[in-house]
Amino acid sequence: MTSATPGVTAETNAAAQTAVDAQAGQAASAARTDRGPAASGAGEVGSTLDLTGVSRWYGNVVAVNDITMRLGAGVTGLLGPNGAGKTTLLHMMAGFLAPSRGTVTVDGAPTWRNPAVYRRLGLVSEREAVHGFLTAREFVLASARLHRLPDPAAAARRALELVEMTPAQDRRIGTYSKGMRQRTRVAAALVHDPAVLLLDEPFNGMDPRQRMHMMTLLHSLGDAGRTILFSSHILEEVEQVSGTVQVMVAGRLAASGDFRTIRRLMTNRPHVFAVQSSDDRALAVALLRHESVTGVDLVVGGGLTVRAGDYGSFTRALPRIALAEKIRVHRLLPSDESLESVFSYLVEA
Repeated sequence: MTSATPGVTAETNAAAQTAVDAQAGQAASAARTDRGPAASGAGEVGSTLDLTGVSRWYGNVVAVNDITMRLGAGVTGLLGPNGAGKTTLLHMMAGFLAPSRGTVTVDGAPTWRNPAVYRRLGLVSEREAVHGFLTAREFVLASARLHRLPDPAAAARRALELVEMTPAQDRRIGTYSKGMRQRTRVAAALVHDPAVLLLDEPFNGMDPRQRMHMMTLLHSLGDAGRTILFSSHILEEVEQVSGTVQVMVAGRLAASGDFRTIRRLMTNRPHVFAVQSSDDRALAVALLRHESVTGVDLVVGGGLTVRAGDYGSFTRALPRIALAEKIRVHRLLPSDESLESVFSYLVEA
């Protein structure tokens, strides 16, 4: 379940990120955990990530503006155009940046200057900070050791299996494709079986098969009770992985929840439906008499495009109208309820 304040109406360089990653690993090392490695089923579940009135600015530039949201178990997509503030928000969630205002907590504990949070939090940042001379096995094993897991070698092995990197685990990372490097970084983030996983553009560089496998993995982690948030500016990725979205536009949270529900709340825009029936012309005449219908177009080759001001009123009225006119409706589909339509409407607002 996710919820947020309703609103339907820079980054560090690679060297600095390496230092931050090392600091995070050391912090996790200090905060010893007895949990098992990734995919062992021993990780905590049901963790909640809360943001309350969070803003972040750099001088006069406001990168994130007054965002409130709560993320629970399951997979949520953080969607927005490039420059919307997604990476800045993820870095505050991960404790890499301090909010200029507001609070970010995991299970009530602040993420900023709180090493213990890394017991139950994993992050895959957008920028790569992986030493090319290491093999994937060495890199993930180092992460497991920093977390002081009971059996680092077994944890690393299972994490690499999860992302299908076992066949290439003993090759140097510098020889990998971008997609292979990305999967190795995901394995390192999963090695301690975190209850909360944050991923910034996780599908970058992956081929279609790898992307499908990663989507399946995120689904399974979410179904097991993990709290997963991934950012993307690719609509198809978000739509395939999660129906629940947090949409950022210009540093603000523009909408939150199931994108189909968000669309139905946009009462200022007519809803568009594709309708096919046994008598399209007669149905068009009858529909135009109903108060919820603002327009009807006949489609060349058969069917109607219907514009309605109220989603619920139209969908309830259509069966009654068709029955009264003795017309059989063969097909009824919302035409503008895709994530792409919702996103474009929000960006234009």
